[in-house]
Amino acid sequence: MKRSHVSTACVLVWVSLMAGCAGKGEVRYLDLSIKPPSAQMAAAEPVKIVIEPFEDRRSEKGRIGMRSHLWGGVTYFDIAGERPGEFIAQTLADRLKTRGWHERAWNARVAPAGSATDADIVITGVVQDFSANAKSRVFSTVINTSSKLTIQAKNQADRSTTTRSVENSQTKTVFWFSEDDVEELLAATLKDGIDRLIADTMIEQRSLRPAH
Repeated sequence: MKRSHVSTACVLVWVSLMAGCAGKGEVRYLDLSIKPPSAQMAAAEPVKIVIEPFEDRRSEKGRIGMRSHLWGGVTYFDIAGERPGEFIAQTLADRLKTRGWHERAWNARVAPAGSATDADIVITGVVQDFSANAKSRVFSTVINTSSKLTIQAKNQADRSTTTRSVENSQTKTVFWFSEDDVEELLAATLKDGIDRLIADTMIEQRSLRPAH
């Protein structure tokens, strides 16, 4: 077969494949679970930290984003198993229990709002943005993720509060689209926000304080 014929055939195959990539309005559930560390962590610090499920103030609460397909239509994204506010609170607790301030394990858990009676620190939060969107175009798909959180810690020792706003966004362009790419990028966006929160604060006298 001549080279020109091969090229034409490749283009036709490609167009045929892309033609099947129109969105049908389906909902795909993303798995953002983080694998626990393999190494056994040291005993947790004695400070008791309770994290309440974060309040969801996003304008669109029915989903966390969507993919716009090249040949029209969309596919929606949501989180498997949990609401964003609950998921983010649990992710923060899991991180603190394994590698929190000073790279140590801390006594952190998620509890319903108002139920903590013996906590040294109660952490609450507001989710203003937690989203993942993808737009397919010829030969590539651009994925954008963003997270905007307001986190407040109430210290029982002196009744003080510490408030931090954490905002982050990331972009990735892929040739072959996979929902794994969306999962990885959104998880990385949230992880970066938690990293910033830990770097910007410290535990002092059983209370959460600004680090600077």
